[in-house]
Order: sequence, then structure tokens, then C-alpha cells
Amino acid sequence: MPIIVNADLEQAHIFDFTAENKELANVNMANTQEFTEYVFSKLGNLAGIGRYNENRTIYTRSPLFAGRTIHLGIDIFMPTGTPVCAPLDGKIHSFQNNAHFGDYGPTIILEHKGFYTLYGHLSTDSLHELQEGQTILAGQQIGKIGNTEENGNWPPHVHFQIITDMLGRKGDYPGVASIQEREKYLKLCPDPNTILRIRKLLKANQ
Repeated sequence: MPIIVNADLEQAHIFDFTAENKELANVNMANTQEFTEYVFSKLGNLAGIGRYNENRTIYTRSPLFAGRTIHLGIDIFMPTGTPVCAPLDGKIHSFQNNAHFGDYGPTIILEHKGFYTLYGHLSTDSLHELQEGQTILAGQQIGKIGNTEENGNWPPHVHFQIITDMLGRKGDYPGVASIQEREKYLKLCPDPNTILRIRKLLKANQ
């Protein structure tokens, strides 16, 4: 049964989107095509992973973030059209197309027992025929990875995030926090690897 995507994430390339990665100085992050070419030049036939709780420099590409740099989910980079599946039983909490430069684009939020999961940067047709309250089974496809024109102008990937309290929101939730609110949002958004269980990622974070 696939966990989010049908790929061996133990073999995935783990990205460094912090200031420690000097390669990023040579990439124009505001240019989606150039950013995408950089990401996929690292992958070959592998998936890519963007880390949780990473203090990223890449968010300067969009004024949407306004000083927010702490990533609250895990990104899985794979080609456009890759199926995205639910890792657990749940139901559709809400969905929305957050169609701004640098935003999530099409987004689905599932409700589970006591928490929620968010899937961002999907294809537009992922939102077709959805209904709030609709039952979703573990392993069921809920959408596809969107292209750069529809996914908020990002390299194709799915942003996966755990949320303990929706704070009254629907179809959207902060995926990036400021350093000042880091601890608050890390409590609201625990490490998604508690579900994904990528051993390689655990070792990289030690």
C-alpha cells in the first residue's frame, strides 16, 4: 500500500533548502522554471524530500511569506501527475484552490481521529467531485501532484503536513511559520515522519 506516493522514499534525495546550501545562491528562486530544473537535476529517477522544521531561504521568492521561513511539513518531489494517496482512514475535512504565487494551489485536508492531514500543490482536477465529510480509506488516491502552472508556481511536489488543531480554518493552513512562532506551530503541526516513517530522514536529522 503506498504511503502518500508509490515510491521508495528510503532511496529519495534529501534536499537542503537552508542557507548552508551554497548552491542555492546560483538559483533564481523567483523563476519557477529555473527552480524546477535545479530540483529535478538532483533526482534522476528518484523522489526528493524537503525536510520538516527546516529554516529555509527559498521563501524569499514570494511576498506571501513575509518573514516566515520554518517549514511545517514534509515535501515529496515527484513528477507532475504522480498519484497522491491517503496514508490513513479519514474523511474530507475541506478543500480549496489557494491560487496565489508561492501558495499551495489545490489543497485537500483530511480529518482523522483527533488530528488532520494536509496535502498541498495538487492538480486542479484533484478537487473535482469532492465533498466535505466524504469517507476516505487508507491507500485511496485523493489527488495528483500538480504542474507548476496550477500548484502555486513550485517544482512539482506534494506538501504533507499533520495538524492537531485547525483553528477554525478550512481548505488552508499555514505551512510555514516565523522563527518567533516556531515552537507554537511545531506543537500544532508535529513531524509528518511519525506517519511516513522514513528511516533515512531520521538519520539525516540526527
